[in-house]
Amino acid sequence: MFEDKERKLCIICSKGTLDMAYPGLILANAALMEGIDVTMFFTFWGLDMITKEKMDNLEVTPLGNPSMAMPNGMGIPNMMSMLPGMTGFATSMMKKEIAKLDFPPVCEFIQMIGDAGAEMYGCKMSMDMMGLTADDLHQEVNDVVGAMEFMEMSENAQVIFI
Repeated sequence: MFEDKERKLCIICSKGTLDMAYPGLILANAALMEGIDVTMFFTFWGLDMITKEKMDNLEVTPLGNPSMAMPNGMGIPNMMSMLPGMTGFATSMMKKEIAKLDFPPVCEFIQMIGDAGAEMYGCKMSMDMMGLTADDLHQEVNDVVGAMEFMEMSENAQVIFI
């Protein structure tokens, strides 16, 4: 007899830049819409995505990013990336493109995903290292857990590391 197994997805968010926040949020949202259980674990700089003071101020840095395209299709040269204002310019451009696609800002996206049933956890070790407490995190974050606890949560799940 075939046993119907419930699908489960765990997403580890380790980066805190605007361009690295959206892949995890979009995947979580898509999985939830498909009826898949979603657990998100925010570690190291990924904590910026759920930290109240930082989540609305994530930036994109073109420095060292060969995929930063200019209108002619060529990447922004690293030398140009070091110029004052380039991070702000790249961030502004990305926010405009995100808005064109009708995706919400990070804080709102976190709220939507939480409302839809995703479980979200901050990494205990990373939070201790950065001097953060549970009070620093968005209200949708379920708890702060260690890596071993997350390993138990992710048992039999598909795991994506971003």
